[in-house]
Amino acid sequence: MSVRSRRAFLQAAMAAGVASAAGPTKGGDQRTPTPPKRVITQGPKHHWFGYYDKLQFDPTSRFVLGMQVDFEHRSPRPDDVIQVGMVDLDQGDRWIELGESRAWCWQQGCMLQWIPGSTSRVLWNDRQNGRFVCHLLDVKTGEKRTIPHAIYSLSPDGKTAVTADFGRINDVRPGYGYAGVPDGFADDVAPQGSGIFRIDLTSGKAKLILSLADIARVGPIPNRQLGIKHYFNHLLVSPDGERFIALHRWRYPDGKRLTRMITAKLDGTDMRIVCGNGYTSHFIWRDSKHILAQSKNLLGNTNWGNFLFEDVDGGGEVQEIGHGVLDPSGHLSYLPGNAWILSDTYPQGKSRLQTPHLFHIASGKRVDLGRFHLPPAYTGEWRVDTHPRFSPNSRYVCIDAPVANQGRQLTLIDIGDLI
Repeated sequence: MSVRSRRAFLQAAMAAGVASAAGPTKGGDQRTPTPPKRVITQGPKHHWFGYYDKLQFDPTSRFVLGMQVDFEHRSPRPDDVIQVGMVDLDQGDRWIELGESRAWCWQQGCMLQWIPGSTSRVLWNDRQNGRFVCHLLDVKTGEKRTIPHAIYSLSPDGKTAVTADFGRINDVRPGYGYAGVPDGFADDVAPQGSGIFRIDLTSGKAKLILSLADIARVGPIPNRQLGIKHYFNHLLVSPDGERFIALHRWRYPDGKRLTRMITAKLDGTDMRIVCGNGYTSHFIWRDSKHILAQSKNLLGNTNWGNFLFEDVDGGGEVQEIGHGVLDPSGHLSYLPGNAWILSDTYPQGKSRLQTPHLFHIASGKRVDLGRFHLPPAYTGEWRVDTHPRFSPNSRYVCIDAPVANQGRQLTLIDIGDLI
């Protein structure tokens, strides 16, 4: 963002009565002023981005990706089409349409993201001719091509992707998969033909590298029962591009589920069960050897917490991070340099406030970035988690949050004076 745009940002925020940023305070003191912020999309249509581990900002931190939809509060149907686009922060938050998708969900959208290593290329998933596909678009030249597979997570060089079975995910965990292509192995609890695929983004070729049948046979399965249905979700390639994380989950007939966090090389070999106790939720790579992830029943803590694991079988040495200060259920990212962790909360109390926050690791202090009301209508599959995402220059955080009379919209928070 230019100096002029930053000045306009601050002026707009102050005119709206938004307090200036204050220094970190332990525990996120509710009386502490929060940093300047502004809504960068407007109704009547609704806008959001989705998950926290994708590149929403371009390398210059000027363009912010988002999705646009004209309804809320129900599951997507196969005929529901969303628009994908980007906001130009240097041109009055102008919305620039890029395309559309028929393969999306409320929590993770259509995997819209900037391709790592590129200044102008984005990709997103879609559905064409009865199958899930992925579009790759150069936003400057308009050059576009399509590969015949949907993607999940990209390697840092932007050449390779790993992906899971979105039809199966939609069957077992609505809100994270895609409608329109049913699970081809719906009656098989651990199929050999479904699992994790590696995709060459140049050729578009895909190869199954880890099947659900394989993972169901490896190691102890906590509370193993007949009829549990296995699936993969939440894939993320390591910063060096050598390995990826995946959550191996299994659903019980009553709808409950347990989880193991695994890693493997990009060819599916050297698979490790890093956290196998049945409890893993949000996670992020700190570096290519360590993973920050949420679990419980570790280090004498029966409650959920944030734990730093070594990427070795069994997790190696495990350390709890931010006990009692960093929210134990938030969506985690490390800001560049790994001195700060960015996270958030789910709705808390009768006021249902969600609080994105920063946690300074060395001092153990937390600073809240704002408190955002989530109306009761936003629940379950179509809830609006803030899912905070940071800009490459570490100056801005973008979140999803409902705005009065406008539904879900994108809000930009200026954290430049904090860090």
